[in-house]
Amino acid sequence: MSGWTDLVQFLFAGVTAGAIYALVALGFGVVHNTMGIVNFTQVDFVSLGGMLLYSALHAGGLPAPVAVLVAVAGVTLIGAVVEVLGVRPSRSDSHLVLIFLTIGLSIILRGLMKLIWGKNRLAVPPLSGEAVWTLGGATILTQTVWIVVLTAVAIWGLRWFFRHTDWGLAMRAVAANETAAAVVGLRVGRVKAASFALAGALGGLAGALITPITTLAYDVGVLLGLKGFAAAILGGFGSFPGAIAGGLILGLLESLAAGYLSSAYKDVLAFVVLMGVLFLRPRGLLG
Repeated sequence: MSGWTDLVQFLFAGVTAGAIYALVALGFGVVHNTMGIVNFTQVDFVSLGGMLLYSALHAGGLPAPVAVLVAVAGVTLIGAVVEVLGVRPSRSDSHLVLIFLTIGLSIILRGLMKLIWGKNRLAVPPLSGEAVWTLGGATILTQTVWIVVLTAVAIWGLRWFFRHTDWGLAMRAVAANETAAAVVGLRVGRVKAASFALAGALGGLAGALITPITTLAYDVGVLLGLKGFAAAILGGFGSFPGAIAGGLILGLLESLAAGYLSSAYKDVLAFVVLMGVLFLRPRGLLG
C-alpha cells in the first residue's frame, strides 16, 4: 500500500510542477508566435510574479486573492513596458538581434529586482493556509490544488481569448502574416506589446502560484523559466497544446525520477530531455 501512496504523491507533485512549466511554456509560445523570437525575459516574469505577490501581501497588507491579482496585473504591465521601451526601439528585423536583446533585458530586470528586494531569500505563505487534502493515502497541500485549478482556468481563458476577442484575433493575424496585418489596418506595434503583456501575465501567474511552496528570490525564475523553455521545446515550440503536454510530461518525469531514482537528477533531467528532443525530434511532440 505504501508503494501506491508514494506513486500518488509523486504524480500529484509532477502535475503541480508540470502546470507551472506549462504556464511558462505558453508565455514563450505567445511571443514566439507573434514575433518569431524566443523571449528570455519570460524567466524574469516568473520572479517578478513572486516578488510583487510578496510586496502586495507584506507591504500592502492585501488579502491573498487580491494580492495575486495585483501581482499578475503588475507583471502584465511590466511585460508591455519591456516591449515598448526595450525591444521596439531597436528597430531591427533580425530575430537573432531581438533574441540577444531579450537576454540583455533579462539581466537588467534581474538587477533591478536585486536592488529593490535584495538578495536574501523571502517567504510567502500559502494562499489558503496550511490545510491539506488526503487522496489515496497521499497528502496534498491546498496550494497545489490552487496551482492545478488556476492553471486550468488560465489555459481555458487563453483559448477563449484567442478565439473570441479582437486582440486575440489580431495576434493570430500578426502571427500569420505581419505585413498583411499592417496593410489591413492592424496596429502591429500594439499587438506585439500585447503579446509581451500576455506573456507577462502567464509568467506572473506562475510565479505567484509557485512561490508559496518554494523559495523566493530575485533569480528564482531562471531555473523555472528554463524548464518551461524545455517544456515548450518538448511539446513543439509555439504549439499551445504542445506547451501544456510538454509541461505535464516534464513535471511527471522529474517527480518520478526524484522519487524512484534520486532527487539529484531532478534539475538535470529537464535539460537531458531538451537535448534528446533536439537530437531526435527537433519539432517536438506536437510541433
